[in-house]
Amino acid sequence: MHILPFYFLLFTFYFAMRIIPIKLPTPFPVGPVNVYLIAEEPLTLIDTGPKMKEAIETLRDGLRKNGFLFSDIRRIVLTHAHEDHCGLAKKIRDEAKDAEILVHAWETGHKIGRLEYDEHRRLLIRAGVPEKNLAMMRRMYEGVRAFADALEDHEHAELNDEEELEFENGTLRVLHTPGHTPGSCSFLREADRTVIAGDCVLKRITPNPVLSPDPIDPSKRFPSLAEYRVSLARIRSFAPTLVHGGHGESVNDYEELFNRNIRAIQERQNIVLSLISKTGSTAWEIGLKLFPEEGRDNVHSFLVTSEAVAHLDLAHSEGKTGVEIKDGVEVYRRQ
Repeated sequence: MHILPFYFLLFTFYFAMRIIPIKLPTPFPVGPVNVYLIAEEPLTLIDTGPKMKEAIETLRDGLRKNGFLFSDIRRIVLTHAHEDHCGLAKKIRDEAKDAEILVHAWETGHKIGRLEYDEHRRLLIRAGVPEKNLAMMRRMYEGVRAFADALEDHEHAELNDEEELEFENGTLRVLHTPGHTPGSCSFLREADRTVIAGDCVLKRITPNPVLSPDPIDPSKRFPSLAEYRVSLARIRSFAPTLVHGGHGESVNDYEELFNRNIRAIQERQNIVLSLISKTGSTAWEIGLKLFPEEGRDNVHSFLVTSEAVAHLDLAHSEGKTGVEIKDGVEVYRRQ
């Protein structure tokens, strides 16, 4: 028997951080969301699920099965501020007697009084979205917002890249992994190279590079797809043994998933370039060609536009397209 590996395994068994996944229902097409209970002091919940009765009951039941109540939670950490991930943060915080909430500064979906929709509207107009579709997107957006309680500034604190979240038996290292949203974060347990990645890493689907204002200059778009590729590579650099995602199963072979996602991005990039007409196309027009049915659906049209914009932005940054502004709308042409 090799003594060193034996004691390493023994140490890992007895002192491994208890990461407990809890699957919660959502009202969204993506299906259930995974939240993660770190059963160490301070008791921590990574993501919360949406604000809906079924999610609250399922979360309570998941905590109870592991010997905990809402009131035991001391820290709530958000991978990003979409409603299916942050919706219950305020309710849990209040019930847990002011549990700490941590989220990256570049996230806005959890805030009161944000200008997110107006900023998005300007970006959607530039993408060529017609006025009637903008109105439908706004109604959808207002409906989605019902699944999260907004937080005042004093009710949350900032997550910082490379910060260490300390626990009784180890730490989680904060990795800023933008792409799906500007402030998306993942969490690395270096002792066994386990990662909790939110929607940055999903086993069965590639995350949508959501159209977002740039956090530094909101008049510009955030380069979501370019940043997403960097984030995938950053996670890869840690050679993770297990990656827990925000939806679906965990990933045991990250190298395979990394190569598959990079290949999928390139394949879609080629399709997007092939859809640009000789006279030029807007992102909205490309989105309808890329997803003809989903693009006209109220629920999916924003995500379809986000996908088209992200690929056109990436192509432009790589010199594959030119762009000109016509009546406030960006028109792309192949180079």
